[in-house]
Formats: sequence, C-alpha cells, structure tokens
Amino acid sequence: MSDLRISEAFLYMDYLCFRALCCKGPPPARPEYDLVCIGLTGSGKTSLLSKLCSESPDSVVSTTGFSIKAVPFQNAILNVKELGGADNIRKYWSRYYQGSQGVIFVLDSASSEDDLETARNELHSALQHPQLCTLPFLILANHQDKPAARSVQENIRS
Repeated sequence: MSDLRISEAFLYMDYLCFRALCCKGPPPARPEYDLVCIGLTGSGKTSLLSKLCSESPDSVVSTTGFSIKAVPFQNAILNVKELGGADNIRKYWSRYYQGSQGVIFVLDSASSEDDLETARNELHSALQHPQLCTLPFLILANHQDKPAARSVQENIRS
C-alpha cells in the first residue's frame, strides 16, 4: 500500500473516531456508484482495476466471465463489474448492463487494425444500447507506453 493510501486511511480513521466521540453518530455513508467496465481481451481492464484497488500487478490474470471490484475513493465507492472481453463472452455483456450508472470502455491503443475495428464496433454497440445510451462513458486509450500505440487523435479518427 502506498504512503499516500496509508495516510488517507489514517485520516479517515481519525475522522471516524472524531465523529463517534464528538458527534454521537456514525459518519455519513459514502455514495456508491455501479459501473460496468468493458473492452476486448488484453485491453487492460483488470490491470486498471487492480491499480485503482492498490493490488499487486503480479497477481493480474485475464478475466474469464466477469468480476466485481469495489474501488474506494475518499468521497465515494465505485462498484465496478468488469466483463471479460473474449469473443465468446462479449455476446453476454448486455446481461450485466442493468443498474449501471456509468461505463468504462478500455481500448488497447497498440492493438492490430482488426482488433481496433472490433473494439470500435463493440463501443458503438454499447453507446447505442438502451440501458447505456444515456449514461456517462469513459473511453480509456490504454497501453500508451507501448511503441505501437496510436495517439488519442488516431484512436478517435479510426
């Protein structure tokens, strides 16, 4: 756990103690938001969520099916359903959309042209889906550190 995360945890514990002793009640609950995280296999969905949860990058294994992670922030908790990106799993993505309040679409910016085209089609399908079309979308162009990575402008234009 990083020093920043440790100091945030201690500050929050101090706040809880202060509230319990001085205010005679528990602190207000942090709001929770349900998000869905989608993208093709290898785009970096699991790595992103592991990093946000301060987990070791060594323990990252590609998701088969789906996983759920609670990503804590100081003012909110994000409950993220990460859906596997394999071809045989993508057809089931829509079954997990209900109740989502936002979408994270992870794109491998260093992928092949064929994979980029597949990702583009999946993104367009998600943007038009009745349960998602009114929700906020975060489109993350991942793997920008790789030599073959396309710029954000190239990813948008393509």
